[in-house]
Amino acid sequence: MKTLIAKLRNGIDLTSGDINYAMSMLLSESTEDGMKAEFLMALHRKGESVEEIVAFVQQLIDRAIDPLIDRKNLSGPMLDVCGTGGDGLDLFNVSTTIMFVLAAGGAAVVKHGNRSVTSRCGSADVLEALGVQIALPPARLKECVERHGLCFIFARQYHPAFRAIAEMRKRLARENIRTVFNLLGPLLNPARPARQLIGVFSPRLTNVFADALRRLGRERAWIVHGVTETGEGMDDISTSGVTTFAELSKGKVTSGLIDPRWLNIPAAPLDELRGGDAAENAGYLEGILSGKIQGAKRDLTLVNAAGGFVVSGLCRDMNEGIARAREQIDSGRALEKLHALQQFG
Repeated sequence: MKTLIAKLRNGIDLTSGDINYAMSMLLSESTEDGMKAEFLMALHRKGESVEEIVAFVQQLIDRAIDPLIDRKNLSGPMLDVCGTGGDGLDLFNVSTTIMFVLAAGGAAVVKHGNRSVTSRCGSADVLEALGVQIALPPARLKECVERHGLCFIFARQYHPAFRAIAEMRKRLARENIRTVFNLLGPLLNPARPARQLIGVFSPRLTNVFADALRRLGRERAWIVHGVTETGEGMDDISTSGVTTFAELSKGKVTSGLIDPRWLNIPAAPLDELRGGDAAENAGYLEGILSGKIQGAKRDLTLVNAAGGFVVSGLCRDMNEGIARAREQIDSGRALEKLHALQQFG
């Protein structure tokens, strides 16, 4: 491990063999937490390369529990929507809210998520507060997505390896130290969805993630990074400022911008988009889906769901996606999807 740390401090990228060895050390109880933290901090300071990220993903996916989901048995295109977290803005749970809108609109959503590490409320936390059974075993998970067109894949349950590093991750997060594990979550869905909408906390990561997903064999993806009205970064498509995105399609990566003004969406100040703890965010999610909450939070939901509809191939562009998203909420179909998940246990 000391040799690998020395390589990283000298700015040398690790090979897939190095990552293989490092992963076995990170997951071993005999490796001191201090050594694990030193390695992860050295890797982050160097800057994780695409090759290193892909090697970490492959190591962890190989150790994951297979959720047994067969895309041929799904009613729509298989899609995951999630963010890296780590933007420090404490928004309401945007990607968890849009999973119900997207499922209502015809996508088969296999949302991969976890409890909070860097924010006040993770996707698992808000779903649990809504009475959703978050820890379904593979057979039930498969039944859920085939019957209702959506499911939640709880990272902690399907990646037993995470348990070995959970406490160290929490400690580093409390010290505001980012590691490669802040990047990996959206890439580790064990269902291996062909299509993904991913939010990242840094604009640099849009192309890095797109290239990683290309190497992992994804068909189509958008990796988005928005900004607030004051220039802070967010891991969502923004309604406060311009969003940078990288698109993977047909094996090629291209870049672009989304400006909410092009979409006839009013600019929203950050304060109107913030969330709270799990109970508060559960209220926002249910309020948006029921139509009781209008304004900035609904607009952010519509815009991000639109991105999901485009990535899934169900809509040609963002304007068509916004119209489809609005229809799912206004018709009550998105709320019905929430109720279906609440009743499936």
